[in-house]
Amino acid sequence: MSLTIHRAQVVATRRLTPGMTRVTLGGPDLADYPTTGVGDEYVRVFFPAEGAREPELPTPTERGGWSWADEQRPAPMRTYTIRGVDATAGTVDIDFVVHDGGVAAAWALAAQPGDAVGLTSPTGVYVLPEQARWQILIADAAGLPAVARLVEQTRPGVRTRVILEVIDPRHRQPITLGDPERDAAELTVEWVYAGNGHAPSRLDRLVAGLELPEEPGYLWFAGETGVMRSIRKNLRHQRKLPNGSYTTVGYWTHRAEELRQRWEALDDTTRTRLYAMWDDESRDIEEITDDYHAQLERLGL
Repeated sequence: MSLTIHRAQVVATRRLTPGMTRVTLGGPDLADYPTTGVGDEYVRVFFPAEGAREPELPTPTERGGWSWADEQRPAPMRTYTIRGVDATAGTVDIDFVVHDGGVAAAWALAAQPGDAVGLTSPTGVYVLPEQARWQILIADAAGLPAVARLVEQTRPGVRTRVILEVIDPRHRQPITLGDPERDAAELTVEWVYAGNGHAPSRLDRLVAGLELPEEPGYLWFAGETGVMRSIRKNLRHQRKLPNGSYTTVGYWTHRAEELRQRWEALDDTTRTRLYAMWDDESRDIEEITDDYHAQLERLGL
């Protein structure tokens, strides 16, 4: 599947909390942006080189990737979820977790109207089963924007429990279904103060202790990769939940640079074998994920 890469210009920025800033992107390329409408849809963002306001953009390939011309210097790229889309205005909001260091955080803090980035066409992951009567949405700060949008888009009649882990109360944001009566009847929001690279996360232990309703439902988690693996093991192997009743996504990785160096130190044969696992159409995707995670852990990744 091919993708498109859009040039997006900064329209406005707004600091939401001490740890998050919103960048509104627009411009001619976003006039007909192909949003999926899925609440956790994500994009690849190509940033300008340090000191520049315009990014180098790659050429999309037929298989859904991109390539760089020999004379180009590949732009820094990171993955982000879309917080909101205004089709009438032709704008897209992306909320950035801001912290010391990091290409994306530094760019977002310094962004000014007219600055540009590249955005791929989006892809969504969240799939609430038709028969679901409840859902539990769990995330740290990186997944908070997606949770907020997922809640806003939740269909009536689905009881929603939200568990969000942030550094401290200053990092809380409003989470609402958009209707006070529905909020009171269908929504519960809980805040946990831990994790996010500042302290060990408590989310995996909280999930392990959750009592799930007997009715059909859905669990969705987004956050640090190691925590995601632990939560996924609980849902799939301890609770033995069926495929399609949960989604777990790693949004960021603690000690990412150290793990990247370990990955790059692997021999070509090992890396090729790990990549090729995802092309095995004879196996269930959850089985492949089990195997892939197990092999990464054996390799210290």
